[in-house]
Amino acid sequence: MQSIKLRFGIIGNSPKLERAISIALQVAPTDLAVLITGESGVGKERFPQIIHQYSARKHGAYIAVNCGAIPEGTIDSELFGHEKGSFTGASDARKGYFEVVNGGTIFLDEVAEMPLSTQARLLRVLETGEFIRVGSSKPQKTNVRVVAATNVNLQEAITNGKFREDLFYRLNTVPIEVPPLRERKEDVLLLFRKFASDFADKFKIPPIHLDPEAENILKSYRWPGNVRQLKNITEQISIIESERLIDAKILLQFLPADAGKSDLPILFRERKPSTSESFERELIYGFLGDLKHDVTELKHLVAEIISSGGAVNLDNKHKGAILNKLIKIDDDLIHETGENSPYNLNEFEETIDEYPYEEASTIHADDSLSIEKKERDLILKALNKHNGKRKYAAIDLGISERTLYRKIKEYNIE
Repeated sequence: MQSIKLRFGIIGNSPKLERAISIALQVAPTDLAVLITGESGVGKERFPQIIHQYSARKHGAYIAVNCGAIPEGTIDSELFGHEKGSFTGASDARKGYFEVVNGGTIFLDEVAEMPLSTQARLLRVLETGEFIRVGSSKPQKTNVRVVAATNVNLQEAITNGKFREDLFYRLNTVPIEVPPLRERKEDVLLLFRKFASDFADKFKIPPIHLDPEAENILKSYRWPGNVRQLKNITEQISIIESERLIDAKILLQFLPADAGKSDLPILFRERKPSTSESFERELIYGFLGDLKHDVTELKHLVAEIISSGGAVNLDNKHKGAILNKLIKIDDDLIHETGENSPYNLNEFEETIDEYPYEEASTIHADDSLSIEKKERDLILKALNKHNGKRKYAAIDLGISERTLYRKIKEYNIE
């Protein structure tokens, strides 16, 4: 184990780290696909090298490809090659990585950033060993060992439709999880000393050292950027500080403001609604406010009719305004709560009696108070008046022909 660490520049004695190395060694002699997971900056790129060097393919080619760094429009060409004239700028035929590395190992870093169309091509390579160049129809064979890595939760990516489930199971034949630095507290000081020594040799300066208090802060910090972040901070301190003994005060200048706090579990705080949730809530409040306004306006119209006394003859404009108000309320409720809305239009306290009024505007107890019935009666009268011609009936009612058609269907008017 120690010789492997020295050979590949792996520093640390954490049991989780050594477990990951052990799995890499065990799977290396096979040709199984391997998926390496872990946060950004933990050193995932070391493990494909271990797998390749301890496999039967160690004399073959090895290539590492960062899928997130290749534009979506060219990644198929980079991986699988293209034929001459297959796209603008393709002046010559070109071999892809899977063709060049035939007999060796290809490391696909940030595989979760690969487009879905490219994922389908990769799945075919894993299943059949075949690929097709861009612009060609002739399949070609390749014998390549695939090792992939990602810092993304692929199960979530599958749920969100960003990663193929079948490809995940093909790649995840043997999973290797590289632990984050916060789970390797015992390795933090070892890494710091190694980086400090390397930068001292590189810049021809004495190496920096930490006092006990600074060491405690270094070990208690969570290191969200993992080994990469620790290396960068060590380099900054080595160059900027003239003092070679670094105390807690100096160290904290290079760490975030909360670095000196204890690394205890975070207290639960009530979750604040997201921006989208707040937006949806505002929309609902706005809808309820508009609905209340429409109902109040309708009540005023009814009150005016009732208070006028005697027969009331409404012209088409007023009839259309009232009917439009009823239809708008109905449409809004259907739009917001669906066809099975629990809202019952019969619950209105006032309604509009049949037009024109022939009696005094007293509403008798045995009269129907259903708005739907009044609405249906108005539509029937308009259709009868215009001999069933919907276009003119809609104009008379002051509504669109499309809305009238929906109401006719809704009330089963023949």
